[in-house]
Amino acid sequence: MLGLLAASPTLAQEVTTATLDNGMEVVVIEDHRAPVAVQMVWYKTGSADEPPGVSGVAHFLEHLLFKATDDLESGEFSRVVAENGGTDNAFTSYDYTAYHQRVAADRLELMMTMEADRMNDLRLTEQDIETERQVILEERNQRVDSDPSAIAREQMRAAQFLNHRYGQPVIGWRHEMEQLDLQDVLGTYDLWYSPNNAILVVAGDVEPEAVVALAQKHYGAIPAEPGLPPRERQQEPPQMAARTVHYEDPRVSQPYVARSYIAPARNAGDQKDAAALVYLAEILGGSSFTSVFAEKLTFETPVALFSGAGYDGTALDDGSFSVTVAPRPGVSLEEAEAAMDQALREFLDEGVDPAQLERVRTQLKASEVYALDNVEGLANRYGAGLATGLTVEDIKAWPGILQEVTADDIMAAARDVLDPKSSVTLYMTAPPEPEPVPAAAVAPAEAGTPEIPAEEASQ
Repeated sequence: MLGLLAASPTLAQEVTTATLDNGMEVVVIEDHRAPVAVQMVWYKTGSADEPPGVSGVAHFLEHLLFKATDDLESGEFSRVVAENGGTDNAFTSYDYTAYHQRVAADRLELMMTMEADRMNDLRLTEQDIETERQVILEERNQRVDSDPSAIAREQMRAAQFLNHRYGQPVIGWRHEMEQLDLQDVLGTYDLWYSPNNAILVVAGDVEPEAVVALAQKHYGAIPAEPGLPPRERQQEPPQMAARTVHYEDPRVSQPYVARSYIAPARNAGDQKDAAALVYLAEILGGSSFTSVFAEKLTFETPVALFSGAGYDGTALDDGSFSVTVAPRPGVSLEEAEAAMDQALREFLDEGVDPAQLERVRTQLKASEVYALDNVEGLANRYGAGLATGLTVEDIKAWPGILQEVTADDIMAAARDVLDPKSSVTLYMTAPPEPEPVPAAAVAPAEAGTPEIPAEEASQ
C-alpha cells in the first residue's frame, strides 16, 4: 500500500489519498463537525462503456447489487443500513456507477464489510433477472415514457452524438432492456466491478489512517482484475451539419425550443476552457433578471416566459452546452429561435459586460464556500471527478481556476462552442389543433345509434 498523501485543499479542511495494493483508490475527506460518515464506492464504468446491443445493463446491474450475496440475503443490505439509522442509495451515469451510505461514523466498518461483500460475492438467480427487469422497465415508463420532455431530450441526445455512446440513454432503449439476461449482467459485473477499477470516498467525522486501515482490511483482500481493459470508446467525428429534432406530444402544455452543442469537458491538468463555459452559461441564462437572455428576450422584447443556459462538463469524453427558450403565448417556436439566435449574435459582437462578469464571479466564489457545508456534496465532487479522469489536484484547484477566468476566456469559449455545425435544435410542442369540420359536412347519426363523444372516439 502506498503511503498516505495529505494536502490543504480548497474544498475541504483535509483530504487524504492512498492506493491499496490491489489498485483501489481511497480518498478521505475530514469534517469533524458532526459524528456522521459518508461512504461512496465509485466504479469507473457507466452506460457509455456498455457493449453494443445491451443498453441499460450498467443501470440494471446497479439495481441487482441490492440482491443477495454470499453473506447477505436479498434486500438485507438496505435493511441493515436503515436499522443502523442510516440511508443508502446508488446511481448510474454515462461514465460511472456509484453506491453510497450515510451513517453514524461508528458504523463505517459495518458499511465497508457489506460493500466489499457485494463487490466480489454477488449471487444472482434467473428469478432476480426476471423480477428486476420488470422494475427497470417500469422505471423507464415513469421517468421517460410518461414524460414528453424526457422523450424529446432522449431523441435530441441521440441526434447530438453521431458515434459516441453518450447518444444512448443511461436507462437503456426499451427494446434492448427487454432482452437483458443474466450473462449480460455477469459480464459487466465480473469485468468492471473490481477494486482496481473502483474509488472509495469516505467523508465526515473520520481519521484518515483509520479509514485506510479499514479499507485495507475489507477491500484489500479482494483480488484485482488482471484483464481490466482500458476505457476505449468510439469518439465523435467532426460534426459538419446542424440538426433539428421536432417532437410533438399532446401532453405538452408549454412548448419550447432548446439547442445543445458539443463542448469540451473538464480535462486533467487543463480545466480553463471548462471554467470559462461555466461563466458563459451563467452570463447567458443563469439569472431571470440579469442574464443576457433575460434582458434581451424578456425585458427588451417580450418573447420568452423562460430562458436558460447550462453546461455539463464532468465527463470522460465530451461535455455539452445548452440553451433553452420557452416562448410567450402567441410567439411561435420559429420566432423564439430567431430571437435566441439574435441574442447570441449580439452577445458575440458586444462581449461580456464587466459588471455582470464580477457578479457571476462573486456568486461562484460564494457557492464554493457553501459547498464546504455539504459533506455528501464534497464526496460527490471527488468521486465524479476521479471517475471521469480528473486528479485530486485538479478537483482541489477548480475553485481557484474559476476565479481566474477573464472576459477574453469567456468569449473565446463562446466562439468555439456556439458553432451551428455541432448543434442540435429541439422543437418541443403539442400537435396542432385539428381544423373544425363545417356543420354541413357532418352526416347525421343513424336512428338508434348513439353519438360517441369525440374524446372517447379517439381512444
